[in-house]
Amino acid sequence: MSASKWISTSMPYLTPRERDQGDAWSADAAAQGRRGSQRIVHAGEVPAPAEVAPLLGVTEAEPVVVRRRLILLDEEPNELTDTYYAVDIARGTPLAATAKIRGGAVTLLAELGHVGALVREDVTAALPGEEEQQALRLTPTQPVLRLTRLTLDRDDRPIQVDRMVMPARRQQLRYEIRIG
Repeated sequence: MSASKWISTSMPYLTPRERDQGDAWSADAAAQGRRGSQRIVHAGEVPAPAEVAPLLGVTEAEPVVVRRRLILLDEEPNELTDTYYAVDIARGTPLAATAKIRGGAVTLLAELGHVGALVREDVTAALPGEEEQQALRLTPTQPVLRLTRLTLDRDDRPIQVDRMVMPARRQQLRYEIRIG
């Protein structure tokens, strides 16, 4: 495995942290001897995309809050992540603003009373769109992985939907599932 390949596990991104711990991405990268950072390229209300609306339990084009980020690993583009929230959860909170959130969004959600209990992830592979090619520095023929993560609370209410796009050649997804 090349030094530039990233092994990604979901668990660090699903549980609240202490505010002084920083964000999960930076900590995860540091634990592997790397530097993780992110740029928030947009935050605010947008019409719910067709793929996101049913996951959040809203109608298509109904307002939702999104945080769009470019995730960097050792200063190189590693992932595009759009995280969507229902407006009744995120409107008027730091989730709807471009400032970094101490402890990360999952920590803030927990402080607001929204704690994840169940996560469903779907992964597909495809060729990148033009914007994805530019942002991730890919050619049109280099495939990407698309991961959609739905987080539900104990009452099966959607808390957030993450849509991630990652260069396939630089990623390895790892799932560990404890049974029993």
